[in-house]
Amino acid sequence: MSCSIKNYYAGGNTAHGFHSLFESNLQGLTKLFILKGGPGTGKSTLMKNVGKEWVARGFDVEYLHCSSDNESIDGVIIPKLSVGIVDGTAPHVIEPKAPGAIEEYVNLGSAWDSERLAADKERIKELSAEISISFQTAYSKFAEALAIHDEWEKIYIDNMDFGKLNVLTEKLKENFFGEIFLNKQATVKHRFLGAATPKGAVDFVPNLTGDVTKRYFIKGRPGSGKSTLLKKLAAAAEQRGFDVEIYHCGFDPNSLDMVIVREIGLAIFDSTAPHEYFPSRQGDEIIDMYTAAIAPGTDERYEEELKDISGRYKSKMDEATYFLARAKALHDELEAIYISAMDFKKIDQIQKGIRAAIELLAGVSSN
Repeated sequence: MSCSIKNYYAGGNTAHGFHSLFESNLQGLTKLFILKGGPGTGKSTLMKNVGKEWVARGFDVEYLHCSSDNESIDGVIIPKLSVGIVDGTAPHVIEPKAPGAIEEYVNLGSAWDSERLAADKERIKELSAEISISFQTAYSKFAEALAIHDEWEKIYIDNMDFGKLNVLTEKLKENFFGEIFLNKQATVKHRFLGAATPKGAVDFVPNLTGDVTKRYFIKGRPGSGKSTLLKKLAAAAEQRGFDVEIYHCGFDPNSLDMVIVREIGLAIFDSTAPHEYFPSRQGDEIIDMYTAAIAPGTDERYEEELKDISGRYKSKMDEATYFLARAKALHDELEAIYISAMDFKKIDQIQKGIRAAIELLAGVSSN
């Protein structure tokens, strides 16, 4: 049985601090296991193991990746079963809608040796404080980068022909949706296609668009209307009853990077750095916003100013990434303390309990 694995982020390290979109992606689940426990208690490993088990059974699975640790995940969803498991510790605290009926808390802290941890409590407190400072510094640097990015955008906004942009938007609406209105309520999921991570910008565009028939690659400069176009297309799709996946910018969540409407095999996305791609298969098409709506010669007229802005922006982004990497290094040290105090045989038993509960919901038995 063929199955698909979708990878995306539901939380991100942004210019506005940590931004969560978890609630949007957990909507509609009939069972949600919320894992509680400190770092190094095996939350990510447990979720990965459950995901692998259900992929092996032929079920589609979604992995919600961790923006602060490139090797970890924050959640796993099995859509056909309407079941999910998430890391419910800060900063992605999940607010339950129906505790016990839908959400079930799973305490992985029951497997640690409290006395052993108590012996390291001062170092645990020190590391936790240093990690918090590193994240806050990173967010501050991202905010400074966003202010510089606003300077960058203003140059192109001031040279934008909004009439041409509106014509392009209406043309694309017509091409994509025509006069189709579906007789149903649209399901809308808000996500991130990528994130600022300790290893720099990471994205899952190839994975998310891999089975989409028609892909549109939006090219253009900052402020050339890419996000505005995407917002209008997403609203049009939702208004017509299409299910929509809306992918926010991992740097500025107020902007959009991609819209996918799988019911008509459509993906349209900002294909500029740091998630720059080019057509690679039949059906791929480029939309050039600079050519479509920006005054000719803008790049040349502002060449020196743009070079200065670009350099300052990159410098701030590099600084922010440094502090994310520092937070990760400190977190690794904190994890090591907890790992040394864990009884992972107990975690295995907890995982078996979750597996049995999901099998019961699915009406299947263990292999």
